[in-house]
Amino acid sequence: MCSREEIIDFSQPRYDPDSYWGRVKNNLLHHNPLNLFVSSESLEDAKCLYINYRCEQYLPGEIKHEELWKAKNLFESGYHPETGERITGIARPPAHVPMNSLLAGGMMASYQIPLGVVLWHWLNQTYNAVMAYAYKDDESPITDAQLMTSCGLATGTAIGTALGLNSLMRCSPYLLARFVPLAAVAAAHCISVPLMRAQVLKNGTPIYNDADSKLGYSKMAAQAGTSGVIAHRILNALPPMGLTPIIMHQLEQRGSLCRYPWLNFAGHVGIAFLCLTFVSPLTCALVSQRGSIPFKHLEPEAKDFICKKFYDHPPKYVFFDRGI
Repeated sequence: MCSREEIIDFSQPRYDPDSYWGRVKNNLLHHNPLNLFVSSESLEDAKCLYINYRCEQYLPGEIKHEELWKAKNLFESGYHPETGERITGIARPPAHVPMNSLLAGGMMASYQIPLGVVLWHWLNQTYNAVMAYAYKDDESPITDAQLMTSCGLATGTAIGTALGLNSLMRCSPYLLARFVPLAAVAAAHCISVPLMRAQVLKNGTPIYNDADSKLGYSKMAAQAGTSGVIAHRILNALPPMGLTPIIMHQLEQRGSLCRYPWLNFAGHVGIAFLCLTFVSPLTCALVSQRGSIPFKHLEPEAKDFICKKFYDHPPKYVFFDRGI
């Protein structure tokens, strides 16, 4: 049972975010596709329970810890974590696996068809822009113009990389050419993430001490956080777009794709789904949400401000949220 004497700290994930396996469990919980089938009424009930508990309002009888954690998980699966506004459709975290499976499968299945390359990479970057728009907040604002610019440049980068590499690899081993979509997606992330975080890179990201007390803002921490986001997104794409081509190449060598042409698209999507569900959480957990940077590596303005605050005895490390 849960009482007010047993307060749950909902500011932290359910499992230890500082441990690798804790991050794996949190990823699996956060992106569980089964939450897509939860009814609107159940989501509203979970939201009420979660918010009432956080605001120390009336709760009906004794509530178990498990019920509260489930309510938090359902709340985060359907609502913006800061504003509490309902997020619908493909932007919800539970839609991440099925949507990215479809997009990754489409990019890999049509990697040799120019029209297919353009269509699927455009759809992929549009989906990334939809996600960024749905989860924008006051801490890292992004204008519609910035969003459209980022989406346009990322789409152009992905398409240009894919078509260019396809042209260069005409005489390369056939298996190697299957990894072109992965290279194109990685290149696009290197463009889109800094553009979408332009305001954070310009003004700095909040930094904290080990007691989670806010110390100020740092541009160096923002740069480190942006690099972490790029790494996280590439690691997320690596299993479905790295393992799927190998498996599909083996099927093609055995003649399976010739006998069953429909298997080309369905196979790419299905294998990508399995990789995103069970393997990507393992790779994404390599990058933690909370980053740290030595005090001596901060820019002079941030160091001066912190030194005045701590009377020339600053902490050795400062911490920041990567914004993954």
